[in-house]
Amino acid sequence: MSHRSVVSISLAIALSSFGSAAAQESGQHFWSGDWYLSVGVAGFSAPKFEGSSHNEFKFSPLISVGRQGAGPRFSSRNDNPSFALIDKGAFRAGIVGKFVPSRDDGDGSELKGLKKVKWGAEAGGFVEVYPTDFLRARAEVRQGIRSHDGIVADLAVDAFTDIAPDLQLSGGPRATFATSGYYDAYYGVNAKQAAASGLDSYKPSSGIQSYGAGTALTWKATENLSASSFLEYKRLAGPAADSSLVRERGSKNQVLIGVSATYKFNFSLQ
Repeated sequence: MSHRSVVSISLAIALSSFGSAAAQESGQHFWSGDWYLSVGVAGFSAPKFEGSSHNEFKFSPLISVGRQGAGPRFSSRNDNPSFALIDKGAFRAGIVGKFVPSRDDGDGSELKGLKKVKWGAEAGGFVEVYPTDFLRARAEVRQGIRSHDGIVADLAVDAFTDIAPDLQLSGGPRATFATSGYYDAYYGVNAKQAAASGLDSYKPSSGIQSYGAGTALTWKATENLSASSFLEYKRLAGPAADSSLVRERGSKNQVLIGVSATYKFNFSLQ
């Protein structure tokens, strides 16, 4: 099987809260004001598919658009595209979405005989709080669309500090939970698939998917140019770890390491 790169496009859109929009001057549109467009790319080594024991090089274009001014004091590469409906500085909440790429046996010979997972999306809500000026906790809960019919919840806590005027170090624990609809798509093996793949049949339930930690070092080279290096480790648990795909052909240990660079363009809308 030929080695191939996987492209994952993340479009992060951060908009002001409804309260801020209502406070704008009479006659202005909700989009009026100062905005930014950030573009870049990330290159990283990651498992060929979730649960794989082999890594491959991947890259991801990075595109984000947001309103200038007050906003979150910290953001992580793990944050999915979100729209803040409530923004009180130390507390933010709103809607969130995620693009989900397809998965088939072209992503690894270990998947031969298993059903293809269609590309799709996950949509739901997020909440994040800043209990201190150096700590952020964020939770996302998303419903699968097309690719799977389960619910996925991501939890993360990050501590962050400036170790130099233009250098920020951050990191903390992560955990993911999911319902059986998610596991059926990615880890389940029915009788037909078992016969075609050689794997043992497996019907998963709901529960924790993984736990681990991540860290990043971000350098603000100029006012608009920044670069980061990052490392993520997670260990599959619960229904994911019990899957015959992971037990017989994969690994519970998942490591991702890479670098990224972005440039921010500023503009105004009337």
